[in-house]
Amino acid sequence: MFLSTIFETLHRKLLSTKTKERAEKAILSISIASFVIHLTLIYLVDLEIISIGKSTELLNNPIAALYTPFSFILVYEVYLLIFYLPQSFTTYISKQYEIMTLIIIRRLFKDLSNITLTNDWFTIKYDLQFTYDLVTSVLLFFLIYLFFVQSRKMHQAIPEAQIPSISVQRFINFKKMLATALVPVFAIVSAYSFFNWLSGVIQPNSMDSDGFTNINNIFFEQFFTILIFADVLLLLFSFYLTDQFHKVIRNSGFILSTILIRLSFSTTGLLNNLLIVCGIVFGLLILVIHNRFEKEIAGEKKAQRNASIDKTI
Repeated sequence: MFLSTIFETLHRKLLSTKTKERAEKAILSISIASFVIHLTLIYLVDLEIISIGKSTELLNNPIAALYTPFSFILVYEVYLLIFYLPQSFTTYISKQYEIMTLIIIRRLFKDLSNITLTNDWFTIKYDLQFTYDLVTSVLLFFLIYLFFVQSRKMHQAIPEAQIPSISVQRFINFKKMLATALVPVFAIVSAYSFFNWLSGVIQPNSMDSDGFTNINNIFFEQFFTILIFADVLLLLFSFYLTDQFHKVIRNSGFILSTILIRLSFSTTGLLNNLLIVCGIVFGLLILVIHNRFEKEIAGEKKAQRNASIDKTI
């Protein structure tokens, strides 16, 4: 009881609508400031006024300055993912997909600063990656739209009155506790990732070359690993709410979708994009099939009620 009260208080302070609005304004201000600072650094390095360790892709072209504000926007998207966790599991999953799409968009800005406009477009590494990311970002945007449509259908097909309110409330309380616990984890992992990356910029030899090369993976690789464990906990706790086969498969499928997305961080090039797309397509197909199950079950229950009324009459 005491522990749940603490979590409830922390949830109100960390994940309230008011806190979300404050975080949004703060991130917007930081994003604008970071863009100006990054752009200034690029010109200072270009004019050889300052020298920042080893030359990086993010200091070669002014377009790359867009990478930094998008990084802070992604941080806010991660906060929103945690914020929506207690409210809707499908919204929570869709936020994961939105984050991956924004990571691809952010990567496009980095790719733009390295592309070479020649007739050998499909033989140059950066040009190829830019093409993959461009196509992938449009495809992911469309898949997220389809996921949103299916999610809305699911909520319309399941009237709240049909679900035991006590069981639902317990599950919501558990999700609130989990979301509250994820906030400090998110803060610690993001701070560690940032300072680890910063030390690699200042002292290149102190950081793994692979870790520095895969700058797009910083923080998100670790965070998606944590999300897999969070999803497993949600799956296990959902058994207290229902043991219906199609719901168990849906929740299990969402975990597999997250795992596929997590695996994408361990790869590069076309395979990276394919794993992301496969993860989201898998989640979408799972939701579509789940909704078909719900529709059939709802139709069967309606037929049974009508038959019962006919017998009574």
